[in-house]
This record gives sequence, structure tokens and C-alpha cells, in this order.
Amino acid sequence: MTQNSSFTSPELLTINASRLLRDGDVVFVGVGLPNLACNLAMRTHAPNLLLIYEAGVIGAQPARLPLSIGDPTLVSGAAAVCSMYDIFALYLQRGKVDVGFMGGAQIDRFCNINATVIGDYQQPKVRLPGSGGSKEIAAWANRCYIITYHQKRRFPEKVDFRTSAGFLSSRSERESIGLRGGGPQAVVTDIGIMEPDHTGELVLAALHPGASVEQAKANTGWDLKVADDLRLTEPPSQVELQILHEELDPDGIYIK
Repeated sequence: MTQNSSFTSPELLTINASRLLRDGDVVFVGVGLPNLACNLAMRTHAPNLLLIYEAGVIGAQPARLPLSIGDPTLVSGAAAVCSMYDIFALYLQRGKVDVGFMGGAQIDRFCNINATVIGDYQQPKVRLPGSGGSKEIAAWANRCYIITYHQKRRFPEKVDFRTSAGFLSSRSERESIGLRGGGPQAVVTDIGIMEPDHTGELVLAALHPGASVEQAKANTGWDLKVADDLRLTEPPSQVELQILHEELDPDGIYIK
């Protein structure tokens, strides 16, 4: 829960992520909060989003909240169904995907993501699920957005294992190895929004209502810089909250 008890952390994450989407975007989306964010955007300001799921579903219009990327409800009303290979080779790698949503156990100063291990790779403290399709999404999507809770353990200065590339050690390094995608554009947390500066380093660009710069710094594992034009996000509207609770997640699976 954030300092402002009017909104829960999942609500802030979902609503602010949805606002980043543009009408007409082609979005590579998973389940959970990214899925809620996309469907919320479709019902508010971006009715022409095209949703692509890793399992091979294009233009998904699920009749209910999908529980996994292989949930049969994703096929209902879809524009097309194809193989997973086609999704990655013919859409993502060809630059046909505008937005990829990401998550991970650790995100570092230059927005590299760890979803593989905590600790040493050979003898990890925790072994995580791994990349799945996230490595490809991070490399080839035109824009990437990351959704995560703002906790110090999630934001070390350097990740224990680099599962998905952000800007590596700088924007120039990412460009030098030939990754076509634009890389991370924003990290949405329950405290605010971080965005990469001209070097690729994450800086605090916006705060949610009730949050503070001190709170953001205390929950980040490096000396977090603050943008000169620090913004304040708009609080969740009654319409956004109503859609989330009544249409998208009435059972409170993700936003409880």
C-alpha cells in the first residue's frame, strides 16, 4: 500500500501503466497487471489497441480475465491465431510490436532486468522462472514499459544476473550490440515513474499522489537522481477504478 490509502498499489500500477499506451499501439502483453492495463486503456483512451499474446494470439478480445497466456479465452474473438514462432519471428523481430510489458525480480540502474537467479548463478539463493519471451521483447519491441513494486531489494545498482537487456551500461552500449528496439521507456511503480535519461540511467520523473522523493530514494539501491521537471501523476479517476473493479477484475485476483 502506498502512503495515500485511497488507492492500492496494484491500482496505481495498473492505471498509470494504462495511461502510457497510445491508441493504435500493437502491444505484446502477458497476464496479470499488464493485461489489466491494456484492457483498461482499450476501455478509456485507446480503443484501437491490438493485443498480442506469446502463445500465438493476435487481436485478442478475451471474454473474461485470462489466467495464463495459454488460457482458451484469449482465442475468443481474436483476429488471428498462429504459432509462437510466428509471433516472435514475423511480428516482434520485424519491428511490428510497438510496446512490450516487462517485469522482473530486479531492475538495475540502467534498467537491465533479472528474472533468473538471486545471488551467484552457480549457487543461487533463489532460482527464478527465467526469461521466457522477455529477453526477445526487451531486445526488439519498439518501446518497453516495466511494472513493479518499489522496494529496495527490487532495485539494486546492478542486477545479480542480466536476463533482459535494458541499456546495459549506457545507451551507446545497447546501440553498439545492435538491439533494434528502443529499450525501456518507463518503470511504473507504486511510488512513481522512473524514466531513462540521455545516458540510459533511470531517474525519478514522476510521483504518485501521497508519495515523496525521500520515499523513492529510500527504496532504491543507488543514489536515485530526480528530474528537474518532476511531475505529479493524476490520481486514479472514478471511471478507471470502476472499470477495474466491475469489469476487468471483479473477483480481485490482481487488484485486491
